[in-house]
Amino acid sequence: MSTVKTLTSAALAAAVVTAVTMTAATTPAQAAKLKCYGISKAGENDCAAGPGTTCAGTSTVDYQGDAWTVVETNSCEEIVIKVDGQPDRTGSDKPLDRDLPS
Repeated sequence: MSTVKTLTSAALAAAVVTAVTMTAATTPAQAAKLKCYGISKAGENDCAAGPGTTCAGTSTVDYQGDAWTVVETNSCEEIVIKVDGQPDRTGSDKPLDRDLPS
């Protein structure tokens, strides 16, 4: 094998090992997150907030029930939203029918 072919093969092998290692390293962190609905202020959602929205920052109502924000697993329902004159609310791992834009 020529030196160029040997170096190219070594570089390719290193790139594959790096890619596999980085993928394995990020998977547990990604698994520790989930979408939490109904906790975002207007314009602060992470992505698609139901009909009429496209992606991040497109929710139009505070705590819009179909808008989500990524949070740590098992923390969504522990998030308490206090709105004056209304009962406390919590986040949900499923879209909600509350506070939808008219």
